[in-house]
Amino acid sequence: MTSAPDPFPVTFSAHWQEELDQLFVWRRDVRHFHTEPLPEAVLDHLLRTACLAPSVGLSEPWRFVRVDNPQRRAAIRQNFLHCNARALEGRSGEDAQRYATLKLAGLDDAPHHIAVFCDTNPEQGRGLGRSTMPQTTTWSAVMAIHTFWLAATARGIGVGWVSILDPDAAIAELSINPHWQFLAYLCVGYPADPSDTPELERRGWERRNPARRRWLHR
Repeated sequence: MTSAPDPFPVTFSAHWQEELDQLFVWRRDVRHFHTEPLPEAVLDHLLRTACLAPSVGLSEPWRFVRVDNPQRRAAIRQNFLHCNARALEGRSGEDAQRYATLKLAGLDDAPHHIAVFCDTNPEQGRGLGRSTMPQTTTWSAVMAIHTFWLAATARGIGVGWVSILDPDAAIAELSINPHWQFLAYLCVGYPADPSDTPELERRGWERRNPARRRWLHR
């Protein structure tokens, strides 16, 4: 008879597992924030936790940049407004009207702005696991974003991902290494309108597709 494998050194209770499921449900893209800043130690802890994310070849390619300078924040806001206006121009009729009513960023109220970049070819890791799929450095950095997001949600802190930006302009506006890949601009703070349902679903823009909750067998 084959014996059962040794349990994982750290075990989690059924109650903790249920709470983890709730964490996934409540991890939402937040766009409405209170202006009260987070305690510095809390924000620092979230960033350190994000760096526990897995990475191909232990390359740790993520690069988090806190954007505190008002002029740089203003430049990012103009970047967003310009890109959002162009996106609106590409729509017409009722679709354009509905798009115009959506709140797509929390740039004005969020007390903390964090830009996330990826060093797509870092020396760390010495290329392990990247010869056939070099994109894995980017995916690793996205894992760090998700780790940050979950850690924030667990503490009642909201995160909003601003994706309507010109990446090249953002790199220039933030005076960042031009060889880094711009991935995300995160608004962070206490949520003013927390919900377990995506705002785009609440506003009738889109609905979840049950078919996406299935998987294939081969």
